[in-house]
Amino acid sequence: MNKTCFYNARLVDANTDTLGMLLVAEGKIAAVLLGEFSAESAKSLAENFFADQETDVAINFIDCNGMILQPAFIDLHAHFRYPGQGQKEELTTALAAAAAGGFGTLVLMPNTIPAISSKELVEQVCQDAHALGIADVIQSITLTKDYSGNDTSHLQQLSAFVDGTPPSAGQVAMATEDGKDVESSSTMLEAMKICGQKNITVACHSEDMTLAAAARPFRKVATDIFTAHAPQSQEALGVIPAATDSGNPEIKKALASLEKANKLLSLAEDIATDRNIRLAHQAGCHIHLSHVSTAGAMEAIRAAKAKGYRVSCEITPHHLGLSVADNDPSLRHIVNPPLRSEQDRQSMIQALLDGTADCISTDHAPHTAQDKDNGAPGFSGLETAYGVCNSVLVQGIQGAASGKTLTASQLSQLMAANPARLLKLHQGAEPRGLLQPGFMADLTLCNPTAQWTVCGQNFASKGKYTPLEGKSLTGKVLATYHRGQEVFKSE
Repeated sequence: MNKTCFYNARLVDANTDTLGMLLVAEGKIAAVLLGEFSAESAKSLAENFFADQETDVAINFIDCNGMILQPAFIDLHAHFRYPGQGQKEELTTALAAAAAGGFGTLVLMPNTIPAISSKELVEQVCQDAHALGIADVIQSITLTKDYSGNDTSHLQQLSAFVDGTPPSAGQVAMATEDGKDVESSSTMLEAMKICGQKNITVACHSEDMTLAAAARPFRKVATDIFTAHAPQSQEALGVIPAATDSGNPEIKKALASLEKANKLLSLAEDIATDRNIRLAHQAGCHIHLSHVSTAGAMEAIRAAKAKGYRVSCEITPHHLGLSVADNDPSLRHIVNPPLRSEQDRQSMIQALLDGTADCISTDHAPHTAQDKDNGAPGFSGLETAYGVCNSVLVQGIQGAASGKTLTASQLSQLMAANPARLLKLHQGAEPRGLLQPGFMADLTLCNPTAQWTVCGQNFASKGKYTPLEGKSLTGKVLATYHRGQEVFKSE
């Protein structure tokens, strides 16, 4: 039996923020002891606690040096590009990035090659990840078969999700058409009805496809201009080209086109959010709104919750930490949904402060440097998530205009306890998200005041691009433990 004692720790979860020590056995939390313990007293207590165990296995003692020890983060939205897109990311690099970011459980999007449209593929991805023993993955499935937009027959073959089922069992907990929305409202309603009957959450990439299409020509104009001025070499990632000077006529044209595109895309999210909420309520299913980014969409969610609708939502770190005003117009910063206005960013922060938003998810979307040069939307986000969220929400660095902040416990709730609850993984055989006896010992050790500079080239992910390149963040993941075993340690 593997036994570990984490002592001299600041224990933090959704309900706790106190000094103490944690005892781990067989991959689960065996005991939580509150108070200040020296190395000697920790050793004595741990040995006494495990004295009645039949096996004589040495206890591994880990001095946390007063740092935050909290449940590993749970990400409801990540792209691992597995299978089929190894040039962007491999399963090993994605899991290494997850560990470096402090994540222990992740829901993977199905827009892979082939698309994940069968339970067999869901199970295969989960099994492949489980074999590596770094983090748990829960593979989502497409809402329409192979992203056809009109065929929901594959959903009929799924078995009902069982509360508390371990992710490695390959149970389908979430269906999503992420990457785009289901254009047909009747098809979406049909998919939602099936998922509602099978206790499967429907996660929505809310975007009116006709408005998205209308925005495409304007984005192409900007893309073509920015491509001509963007740095082409891998070494130049994050460098702002001199040609992005706002006085350059071509750049002015690109910015104007990008503004038109983003206005249409903002409207697209607002309209689709309202539609999807209404359809889900009619279908009787739980809807989870992915990567919410506009004030209008958040108001629709707030109103739906006030009516008692089964609605939850997530916000990404980049929509919390960045706005259009903060960024150069480099093509590489393109993401879907786009970075929004400062007013929208403040609305996202407020939604977390007042409890309207349920959790924080990364939308980790790695690309090759060439893909980014060609306008691929998205970027790596696992390894900067804690730093951004801690900086903005807890430390108040470029945070809420009101000056209000969250506590470390509240941040843990948004990044661990709430996602666990939404996935029904707060109970059952392998509960997670809190520091409680019987819960999985998926843990992350963090220094909430450490300052560090983002450098994409140091990412474990194959996707080296980040809009945060060169920026200083406060809050660093020092180590991550999967079932009590170290899977990452900061250099």
